[in-house]
Amino acid sequence: MTATNAKPVDGELLIERRFEAPRALVFAAWTDRNHLVQWSCPRDMTFSAVDIEADIVQAGAPYRICMTDADGTEHWLSGVYRDVVAQSRLSYTAAWEDDAGQRGHETLVTVTFEDAGTGTKLTLHQTTFLSEDARDGHRQGWDSTLDHLDAYLAALG
Repeated sequence: MTATNAKPVDGELLIERRFEAPRALVFAAWTDRNHLVQWSCPRDMTFSAVDIEADIVQAGAPYRICMTDADGTEHWLSGVYRDVVAQSRLSYTAAWEDDAGQRGHETLVTVTFEDAGTGTKLTLHQTTFLSEDARDGHRQGWDSTLDHLDAYLAALG
């Protein structure tokens, strides 16, 4: 895997990664619940709950997931899948929930998938953040999560 962190525009996050796995598999890892629960959180957390309407994500479907820290703290995230184009593009809204279950500021995540030799180029674009600190915190989370994805894909062979 190679990583490129493009210079962000204010309020936006852009990450490009190359994975040594076919595009169909990388896309499936993002859209098939059985794959998604295996990797979709930073490496120091566990994916502890998932509520997605179908085994394969679909445009218009809501989701709600929980990631748990090593100390047991739960982090809930929810949103709606906006666009799902097979092996090409995925977009969805995302907002963290507070302890009372109230959704905070919503961002839009768009992920594109392109053939890159024998692997896949993934571009993640997330917008719009309210502060540089929020954007930079998400960059750290995404970098760790994408490292987790890389290890998962490598284990699949």
